[in-house]
Amino acid sequence: MTLRQPVTHLAFIRASSGRSAELGMRLRDLLEPSLQTPGCLAFSVQRSQVDVDLWLLSGSWQDQQAMSGYFASPTLTLFGELVQDRVVASMDLQTFD
Repeated sequence: MTLRQPVTHLAFIRASSGRSAELGMRLRDLLEPSLQTPGCLAFSVQRSQVDVDLWLLSGSWQDQQAMSGYFASPTLTLFGELVQDRVVASMDLQTFD
């Protein structure tokens, strides 16, 4: 029997100069579809209180399989678009169990 353990991802996303409001708006577009993804326990988008260009995207998942499925989903094509459109300057993604 495989024990299912919750996992979490934290993505620190820095907006390109002058694009923070656009980044926040586009990240918030992920909220509803992410919360409806099978295995999603929680999902949030937050802006730093001290650095207006820094955003935190966090999600908690039922298990590694659910999180991996989300990362492979069409919902996340947004990240490729944000990088291609140069809205994102950098991103640091960390996962935890």
